[in-house]
Amino acid sequence: MSKPTQTLAWRNLLRESEGFKTPDFRLEDLFAGDNNRFDRFSISTDHLLLDYSKNYLTEQSFKLLIDLATECKLPTSIAAMFSGDKINYSENRAALHVALRDPDSDLSEVGETLNKISGLVEALHDGNFKGHGGTQITDVVNIGIGGSNLGPVLLCEAFADFVNEIPHVHFVSNIDPSHLRSTLSSLNPASTLFIIASKSFTTIETQQNAEMARLWLLNHLPDERALSAHFIAITENAQAAQEFGISTDNLFPIWDWVGGRYSLWSAVGLPIAIAIGMKNFRELLAGAHSMDQHFQRTALHENMPVIMGLLTVLYTGFFNSHSTAIVPYSQRLKLLPTYLQQLHMESLGKSVDVTGGPVSTNTGEIIWGTAGTDAQHSYFQLLHQGTRFIPIDFIAVAKPMFNKEQEQHQYLLANCFGQSLSLMRGHTDSEAPHKNVPGNKPCNTLVLEELSPYNLGSLIALYEHKVFVQSAIWNINPFDQWGVEFGKNVAQEVFDSLSKNPVTIDFDASTNGLIRFIKKWNN
Repeated sequence: MSKPTQTLAWRNLLRESEGFKTPDFRLEDLFAGDNNRFDRFSISTDHLLLDYSKNYLTEQSFKLLIDLATECKLPTSIAAMFSGDKINYSENRAALHVALRDPDSDLSEVGETLNKISGLVEALHDGNFKGHGGTQITDVVNIGIGGSNLGPVLLCEAFADFVNEIPHVHFVSNIDPSHLRSTLSSLNPASTLFIIASKSFTTIETQQNAEMARLWLLNHLPDERALSAHFIAITENAQAAQEFGISTDNLFPIWDWVGGRYSLWSAVGLPIAIAIGMKNFRELLAGAHSMDQHFQRTALHENMPVIMGLLTVLYTGFFNSHSTAIVPYSQRLKLLPTYLQQLHMESLGKSVDVTGGPVSTNTGEIIWGTAGTDAQHSYFQLLHQGTRFIPIDFIAVAKPMFNKEQEQHQYLLANCFGQSLSLMRGHTDSEAPHKNVPGNKPCNTLVLEELSPYNLGSLIALYEHKVFVQSAIWNINPFDQWGVEFGKNVAQEVFDSLSKNPVTIDFDASTNGLIRFIKKWNN
């Protein structure tokens, strides 16, 4: 595929976008001249609404974005992903996370693993999965980082009201020993089960925490043979897990065609299923599958992920946007921006296209945000009156969790919709220029009918496919992360110098100086 900047649609968009940069352009004027703008620029599917009417869009610019997707062969890319083609070019792998939530998948191992998860969850909930000595498991500690942590912890937080009383699920990700130490401080070794979630079973943070957990158990259990009743592994590297001491019965597979940041639908989602129950976990998968079908089968101009991805391409390529704020007006979704941060920035933080040449336009944006309404009292001042161009995704939930909370929930929604309106409209005060709010700030508003596993599954899959759309337009590989791998290798070199005397590797003056000070203060 040629570079996107070489397409006719790109050149036409370059001209068309100039009209949005004139001093007299006002977003609200697009509404004044079109009573049907919301109907024209919004989509609903299942229990999810996307309002993208508060964006720099006219019928002509929207048509040009669809033309760009067509010229960049987006439909072909979508078909290749669902067909299992090896679209992770640098690692020669498929990217088949969509198969994990497809009830009709041809991959028998997916169904077999789901059934194994179901069996374990049932045994834990019924008290039939015992620790060494026959003690019922009361606490499960998931040890993992990145994709082996962010998705599960998001879902368990989102559905805390659904959580089973026993076993309690805890998460440890940071190699900082205080994270695991504080988690274990109130737990009973005899009734604690550890899940080691690591695709490679070599991730240093996870390995260090797993070893620390192992020592904690050994201090309280009779011998190493007792450990097998207290460890489960989710990994592609079964041999390494068995060498650690995990029994074959307690191994759950993850495959090379599942990337870490797309893995919550796999056995990596085991802690989710333990926390909220198997029925709710299957609903999560069903919601994601419904969005997969929408993405695969719906025409480009009515396709939620396509439209959201194209809008980001528009703003990064033609308005020099460097970041997007994602603001969920739901305390239960407070971890969603962090989850989406990894999904976007690890997938799209690329400067080389799939041909090995440099990209021709800006690629991945910085993703950030927190829950509203707290966000309004921290960084919204910059969004309203700052000089940065920052598109925003607002996320709201139509129904409260409990009917008795209806009035307070209405205030929450009023703040969400009020912010999107005020960011578009702005305010002019001729007598007090410091009170001027320029407005003209574009945004999407996504509304879930209710916060349920099905609906959140749909929302997460929507963002997964949005990211894929952007990668297809930019002609980059969203399924590798070689920068992360490089950073891991350098960290190991620094560790070797920190732990040995004298310093074994000569780094730059700054790194050498930092190492000297650490050695000085620790000796």
